[in-house]
Parts: sequence; structure tokens; C-alpha cells
Amino acid sequence: MSPRLTCLIAAWNEGARLPAVLAALQDHPLIDRLLVVDDGSTDDTARVAERAGAEVLRLTPNGGKTAALAAGIARLEGEHVLLLDADLTGLTARDITALASPVLRGVAEATISLRGNAPRTWRMLGVDYISGERVLSVDLLKSLAPALPGLPRFGFEVFLNHALRAQGHRVAVVDWPGVASPSKASKQGLWRGLWADVQMIRDIRRCQPLSELLGQIHWLRGQIARQNRACSASAAVVSPATRPSQIPTPPRSVRKPNAYPAGRPTSQ
Repeated sequence: MSPRLTCLIAAWNEGARLPAVLAALQDHPLIDRLLVVDDGSTDDTARVAERAGAEVLRLTPNGGKTAALAAGIARLEGEHVLLLDADLTGLTARDITALASPVLRGVAEATISLRGNAPRTWRMLGVDYISGERVLSVDLLKSLAPALPGLPRFGFEVFLNHALRAQGHRVAVVDWPGVASPSKASKQGLWRGLWADVQMIRDIRRCQPLSELLGQIHWLRGQIARQNRACSASAAVVSPATRPSQIPTPPRSVRKPNAYPAGRPTSQ
């Protein structure tokens, strides 16, 4: 049987943007379960997800992304999971296939996306270390679950990076040039959005020290170098209908790292 994925999405007040994400997932040959965690939304996020055929887990009150993901992880089954943010634009079935490919082919234990509108620094470095779009094993997430309740609201991604790095897992970075994530200011208004960014940065720093965050970026750039060495010149872009056993590593997932500049990471 071909490997298939559960897709887990944590969403808060994303009724307007969630349909475009779900459209890329519907009828995708690699997705066999779609789970949306509605994190105390006050809009129609849950109804939108249900109309698209997703399982919906409703949480109240809003507890933050880490808590929403923890609730979803507790309900995961199967071998692999696709984690997606709920507000992406430009996402296609092809992007989903590209992100899943290295894990399903066994050339990496996890993947992480690099969106087209990632901050310029991350594009220059070739990696967005706090990207929310990933594919990895359910067992790994389950093993981390006991620690999640103690994390800040927005500390999940850097905590996961720490675990992947500590356990020596291979991570592939997949370029998503056509996919974007709107700024918090565009969704919540200028001042509320800026304050939300400040809170996110604070939570990231509470979760991991600056030295660890810089270490994660350096480590991920090393993973990119590993990809470049392993990449075949004959790799081809795949279609969403390709069976996992036939999926080559997409050429757009390969990034050549530049010199690693010193400095403090910036937020999305």
C-alpha cells in the first residue's frame, strides 16, 4: 500500500483564508485524513472546514498554536503527518507532493518549506527555521507530546527543530516559490499585528535561547548542503498524481547555501 499522510492544521479565525488551503488538499492522492483544530475561533473557521470534508476539533478558549497542535497530535494515527498553516495563499497539490516526497522516499526524516514571501534574510540563507509547513513521522511528534503543554503559545517550531537536531534526523528544505503567508498586520490590523509579532518573538526566545536558534539555522544550512551533495542531476519535478515510490526529489527543493552571516534571527 502506498504511504499516505494525515494533514493537521491549527486554525484561528481563518474562515476567509482556509478554503484555499483545503482546496489544495482535497482529493490529493497522498492525503487520507484531514484534521483541522479550530482554536477558539469567533468566525466561521470550523464550518468552512466541515464543508470541505475535514474532521474538526473545536477548542475553547483560544489557547495558541502550540496548544492547538498538541490537541491534534493526540488524535493522530498512521505513519506520517503533514503540518500546514491555515492562512497560506498560492498553495497547490504540486507543492504538497514536493514537501512529502523526501520523507516518503526515505531520503529525509522531515521536510520544511521555504515560502516565496519568507523574509529576505531567510531567502538569502535558504531556510526559514520557523516555517509551519512540515512533513515528519507521527511517532516523533507523539514522543514530544508530553513536553508540549509546557511550551509558550508560539514555541512549537523551534522546539521541534531542537528535537530533530538533537536526534540527528535528516531534514530536507523544499522551496515553495509560489506560496505565501500573509503578515499578521494584514490580518489583524497594523498595531494588533505588530503586537502579535512581538509576542511571537518573545515566545520563541522563551522556548529556546538565542544560541540555540542560531545553531538551528546553521544546522539547517548544513542539511541543505547535504541535499545538494545527494541530489541527482536527473531529478524531475513531479505531478500530484505520481505514486510516492516514483517521486524524485524536486529540483526546486535544492538550495545552495551562501555564507552564514552572524546576527539575530528575525520574525516572519
